[in-house]
Amino acid sequence: MHRYKDLSVWQKAMDLVVEIYKITEKFPSHERFGLVSQMNRCAISIPSTLAEGAGRNTTKDFDHFLAISLGSSFELHTQLVLSNRLGYVPL
Repeated sequence: MHRYKDLSVWQKAMDLVVEIYKITEKFPSHERFGLVSQMNRCAISIPSTLAEGAGRNTTKDFDHFLAISLGSSFELHTQLVLSNRLGYVPL
C-alpha cells in the first residue's frame, strides 16, 4: 500500500486544489452553482482519487486510479480554458 501523503503528485494536486479555490472565489456570483462548483469538485477529485488508488492492494488497481486522476486533470484544464474564454481568468 502506498503512503499517499508522501507522493509528490498528491502534494502538488493538493496545492492545485487550493489555487483553484482561490481562483474560483473571484468568479461572478452567477457561476457559483455552475462552473465554480464543477471546477472545485473536479480539482478535489484529483488528490482524492490518488489517495483512494494508493489504498488499493495492487499496482494494477493503483494505475487505474492514476488514470482516473489524469482524466480529471484534463477535465479541469478544459474548464480553465472555458473560464479564460469567458474572461474570468487569464491563462
